[in-house]
Amino acid sequence: MLKERILTALVLAILAMGALFGLPVGGFGAALLLVVLPAAWEWARLAGFAAVRARLLYACSVLMLILALWPLLERKSVVGGLMALSVAGWAGALFWLKRFADDPDRPHRPEAVAAAGWVVLVTPWVALMALRGEYGPDHVLFLLLLVWVADIGAYFAGRRWGRRKLAPAISPGKTWEGAAGGGFATLLLALAGGSALGVGGGWPGFLAVCMITVAFSVVGDLFESMMKRQCGLKDSGSLLPGHGGVLDRVDSLSAAAPVFLLGLYGIGG
Repeated sequence: MLKERILTALVLAILAMGALFGLPVGGFGAALLLVVLPAAWEWARLAGFAAVRARLLYACSVLMLILALWPLLERKSVVGGLMALSVAGWAGALFWLKRFADDPDRPHRPEAVAAAGWVVLVTPWVALMALRGEYGPDHVLFLLLLVWVADIGAYFAGRRWGRRKLAPAISPGKTWEGAAGGGFATLLLALAGGSALGVGGGWPGFLAVCMITVAFSVVGDLFESMMKRQCGLKDSGSLLPGHGGVLDRVDSLSAAAPVFLLGLYGIGG
């Protein structure tokens, strides 16, 4: 199982780097659709759409939203406004998580889950495209590393020192000690990455953006875990050997990408 998981991760990393550095911005956007649309198919299941036709229609709705927004990516005011709405939505997800923790048996409304899926799936596509177009592939790579390093740091710190549960009703494996380990790993990467990206005099703001981004990545992870737990699912799908579904791999990034881009806009990075 571990070997399969590592192999899949290596293949995904190679494909991601090839798309990021080997394709123009438009090609990168098309490649992202190969991630977003399977994730939309999986999210439709979490929203309670069991029929194939309903799940296809939901995936098409996500595609139509992306196609409608694509011509607007050059308008920074539009992208910034959308990122602000996305971040506000993710902040609101905290209340959703709290409600579920207090009453796990209370069912979610399918229409609310479906609407949340548009935020989860569409806004990170916009964020990654804007990040790639305005800042370049190095910033996208840094964001990916930020999420991955925080996740790895949290995993090992949690295994070594984890005692206090972060959200036992949602994700029993996560601990406050693990979150602290992920935060420390994030800080180290931000210090190194800031220098590589030429942050210059904006160090305090950049470090703050990185830390807040990773905090929201945890919210994204917990939010998808909550949806799976509500549906009685361990994984969102089975497309990726050893990893489960596509959503299981991008849940943290879905929340992190809009926060990171909005943060860069805020500090003038």
